[in-house]
Amino acid sequence: MYVIGMLGGVASGKSLVTEQLAQFGAAVLDADQTGHEILRLPQIEAAARKRWGVKVFDTDGRIDRTSLARIVFSDSPDAKRERTYLEQLTHPEIARRLKQQLDALAASDTEFVVLDAPLLLEAGWDDFCEKLLFVDAPEKVRRKRALARGWNEEDFAARQRIQQSLDVKRERADVVIDNSGLPEQTRVQVEQFWQSLSG
Repeated sequence: MYVIGMLGGVASGKSLVTEQLAQFGAAVLDADQTGHEILRLPQIEAAARKRWGVKVFDTDGRIDRTSLARIVFSDSPDAKRERTYLEQLTHPEIARRLKQQLDALAASDTEFVVLDAPLLLEAGWDDFCEKLLFVDAPEKVRRKRALARGWNEEDFAARQRIQQSLDVKRERADVVIDNSGLPEQTRVQVEQFWQSLSG
């Protein structure tokens, strides 16, 4: 089984490229979705309540990701320490589940898998991958896309600040996809990449 890891800046279009690869036949593992599921585990909820109190919980008693993000992605002096705590709390279980999902896909004779994880390099999950694909787009384009999603400038800057530099990601990548233009232009490049894998 061949695992493709997705790299890129905030709002670079990793989801678009992942979706296009899925249309060509790749299975997709979404580490972000796995992370959401883990936040519902009783032991994670208990640790979060002990660390941050009721302010990170919604009216249903579940962790509110927006409230949690305000703590761990802020520019306050404590944010890095709180983010490190959250990662140490959740990343081992995310990694365990990703490995479990990859093993299940391998057992089902799945040929290609895309691993879409915002912190792929930072968390060391690139170890699961045979090839790394970097989705590139200029900062002004990415900012415009992020704002269109409902983010504000502070959200964009905060998420960008915690991720590995784009230069490092670009250097680590085996393939670069330019997603600064139209989705159709991106798809041509994705198709060429796909053909290089399955040709």
